[in-house]
Amino acid sequence: MKYVEFGADKQRASTIVIGLMRIADMTTKEATALVEAGLEAGINFLDTADIYAGGKSEEILGSVFAENPGLREKVILQSKCGIRIDKDFTWFDFSRDYILKAVDGILARLKTDYLDSLLLHRPDALMEPDEIAEAFEKLYKAGKVKNFGVSNFNPIMMSMLGEAVEFPLVANQVQLSVAHTPMFDAGFQVNMHWEGGVMRDGGILEYCRMNNILIQSWSSLQYGYFEGTFLGSEKYPKLNAVLNRLAEEKGVTAGAIALAWILRYPAKMQAVIGTTKPARVKESAAAADVALTKKEWYEIYLAAGNKLP
Repeated sequence: MKYVEFGADKQRASTIVIGLMRIADMTTKEATALVEAGLEAGINFLDTADIYAGGKSEEILGSVFAENPGLREKVILQSKCGIRIDKDFTWFDFSRDYILKAVDGILARLKTDYLDSLLLHRPDALMEPDEIAEAFEKLYKAGKVKNFGVSNFNPIMMSMLGEAVEFPLVANQVQLSVAHTPMFDAGFQVNMHWEGGVMRDGGILEYCRMNNILIQSWSSLQYGYFEGTFLGSEKYPKLNAVLNRLAEEKGVTAGAIALAWILRYPAKMQAVIGTTKPARVKESAAAADVALTKKEWYEIYLAAGNKLP
């Protein structure tokens, strides 16, 4: 396993992250096995959010910590807030009072006194940076949150927030996989008439790299917006052929090659995996030790249906 420095305390954070969105239907015993499988493979970073299964995912993880004394201190724990769901109505809220209330709920469900990292989830267009700064300061001084970051923010949003918030943003969690590459496409096709030349993100990868902000990929093995995995999909025959060949050559799984493709970008990177199977956690962990050449990285990119000028 490879590690990156994380946060003010420079914690050693694994480059593979276990995402816990889908654990709501698992027993405490099953969820414990998942976390422990990660630790055995060197994965010490857990990611969740208050909206996952309406808070149930956090409750399951909280039961894991309650029934396994000492386990909480072995992991770097991250959650997210800011998305509100009222029955069938979803909206975003970064108001000071809501952030404070949300974190108290997160901590109660997780049965822990603090988060190593709190991310603001989908951007709130009505955000007031000064209010967010107040919330962060209160949470930090109370010992409830050690580090702060964002999810799905573009560079201008991060800059605007940074003008008010004293704490450096430690991470930006964004959708990225070999089958979802608009952040790369726009860079390759600058000033081209092709569809890929449209910059939709404002240069997230470059901004984060320049400002030492950790990039965390979500839907790391998925295509579309939760449409499914590209691994073994008949929609991606060329991609799977290349992934399978490289997997055989390097003695890992095709999934590990796809994760290694994300980690190959020369910035501070983490790839979030969403499996609930301990065996797949261990297979994914191998990605951190796969060294793809530049040629292999581009071969994978093109096999996914992308093109270069």
